[in-house]
Amino acid sequence: MRTQKRCMGYVAIVVDDYDRAIEYYTQKLGFHLIEDTPQPGKRWVVVNPNPESDCNLLLAKASNPRQEQFIGNQCGGRVFLFLQTDDFWRDYQQMKANGVTFCEEPREEEYGMVVVFEDIYGNRWDLYQNA
Repeated sequence: MRTQKRCMGYVAIVVDDYDRAIEYYTQKLGFHLIEDTPQPGKRWVVVNPNPESDCNLLLAKASNPRQEQFIGNQCGGRVFLFLQTDDFWRDYQQMKANGVTFCEEPREEEYGMVVVFEDIYGNRWDLYQNA
């Protein structure tokens, strides 16, 4: 019997400008630009924190006023995305040096180290390392 592999391939995040978003995610968060392909009226822009990852962040430019309302509020103010690391303090210090906005001080939870940060648009993320 063949085992089927299933995974999250892309998570779309609504942005206001492709180049501004690319710069933030690659320069501030250290993500890799995987693809930037022009399409009619838009671009297919993909970034991720690790090129070997199966899960990618699709930077989707808002194309109408309704979509623009959700820039920075993808999840109603809750933490939206979770950036897992194998070295919390390395990534925290690098992101802090790059000017990433943190909402709190790092804290230790029973599952590991965590800190909430906001991306350029105000979407909330957890940076975390499992215990």
